[in-house]
Amino acid sequence: MNIFKFGGASLKNSERIKNVADIISSHAKEPLIVVVSAMGKTTDALEKIAALAFARADFQKELEEIKTYHLNVCHELFQGEHFAKEIETSFLKLNDVALVQGEVDYVYDQIVSFGELISSLILTAYLEYKKSNVLWIDSRQYIKTDDTFREGKVDWALTGKNIAALANTTDQLIITQGFIGSTEKNETTTLGREGSDFTAAIYGSCLGAQSVTIWKDVPGVMSADPRRIPTALVFDELPYKEAAEMTYFGASVIHPKTIKPLANRQIPLLVKSFIDPTVAGTKIHECRVDNLPPLIVYKENQCLISCKVTDYTFVDETQMTTILKALSDLNLKINVMQNSAISFSFCIDYRESKVLKLIDVLSKQFEVYYNANLTLITIKNYDAITSSAYRTMKGVILEQSSRSTLQVLVKM
Repeated sequence: MNIFKFGGASLKNSERIKNVADIISSHAKEPLIVVVSAMGKTTDALEKIAALAFARADFQKELEEIKTYHLNVCHELFQGEHFAKEIETSFLKLNDVALVQGEVDYVYDQIVSFGELISSLILTAYLEYKKSNVLWIDSRQYIKTDDTFREGKVDWALTGKNIAALANTTDQLIITQGFIGSTEKNETTTLGREGSDFTAAIYGSCLGAQSVTIWKDVPGVMSADPRRIPTALVFDELPYKEAAEMTYFGASVIHPKTIKPLANRQIPLLVKSFIDPTVAGTKIHECRVDNLPPLIVYKENQCLISCKVTDYTFVDETQMTTILKALSDLNLKINVMQNSAISFSFCIDYRESKVLKLIDVLSKQFEVYYNANLTLITIKNYDAITSSAYRTMKGVILEQSSRSTLQVLVKM
């Protein structure tokens, strides 16, 4: 059994979907589960609808735009009205779901999950149209989580039991959705933004897959984003640990939770190009690679929060515990932190509603200051050249280094 994952860029239009179908067909003789993301920028568009729905504002224009986009792709794929009715029905359901009120993260998950559901239905229909023996399954029936909406925590015991049943369906190509799961009450949850990679790893780990392949628009894992640094190198192979650290620091090529379940089962993760499937790509597995070049990761939409004591006492473990508990209660993760005698500063992803709640809580005990719209740049395996270049960048407001890693927080 192998697992393939295709992201939004690989499914953004009819030509890309045909290309994905060709890649899948070239592996038709082997047992295969295909995990898909929402098409193109659909998740971004659904996030806007979720925000409008939560605010009880009109979202019909935005909904119609997304529906038209998907219908146009279907017309190009099927050369007629085939499957249009199913898309119309899906968007009627989405409209009904968007009218349901609830806590913001709950509303988000119920709405945004439709992107993956619809894209998987379209790909399945096209493969059937091309006479493939294909089975569509709903990931929400297999991947079970707690009720931490927007970042569901996987119930591995129940999920493993559910997915194990798929081992008996090796005569069919299986298409399913990334990013989504459900609670024990069958309420839809999501696994965190860009969580489809993690979904592929869940299926791979639970089934003891031969490999998991993530198909990207780059030739493999690179030393930096080639759009920022054109001289970035492609790695032939990487150790699990190195890849895990890259994702932790924000490398977007792989979701941060992807590596652990695969490394635990010693299942290799392959990162390949859907644009040119003949390129070898990168193999992430248990290996040793000496003299790695600097790995440069940009993480945008960051917020620096500084908590200053109000009575000139020193920041100690008790005060740090208060801050860390507040972060934990709101399910916020620190990307870098630094303290002085009378203040504690930390950088987190900027999610406005949660950041404002955090500031409100911390302001009861500290003077709190924050800066948003920042970029965190991490240079792993930095050398003298990269150290000098990034430390002297314009707009650096925080800098931190260890033996192997340099981080700078920059107002770009």
